[in-house]
Amino acid sequence: MAQTIEQQEMARLIIDILNIDDVDPTDIAPDAIMFDDTGLGLDSIDALEIAVAIAEQYDVHISAEDEATKEIFATLANLTAHVMQETKARQTAS
Repeated sequence: MAQTIEQQEMARLIIDILNIDDVDPTDIAPDAIMFDDTGLGLDSIDALEIAVAIAEQYDVHISAEDEATKEIFATLANLTAHVMQETKARQTAS
């Protein structure tokens, strides 16, 4: 499955924030699991760094206490969709 432009931007953000030198943004499959040994192998500290970067770049805040957080961070596609949905909702409300 090919990445959307938004997914490529999110992948680039993740790679830049986590200083992952050996992965190209286009190498991250949108539906690949990000937090296990078969995917990127990210951990909770990585998730926190990504959440901070998303808050700074997109003004979207993802709470660790939110029940949906694990699902949001499961894949690049989920994370990107959540951020885009929150961004669009904020633009529509203003």
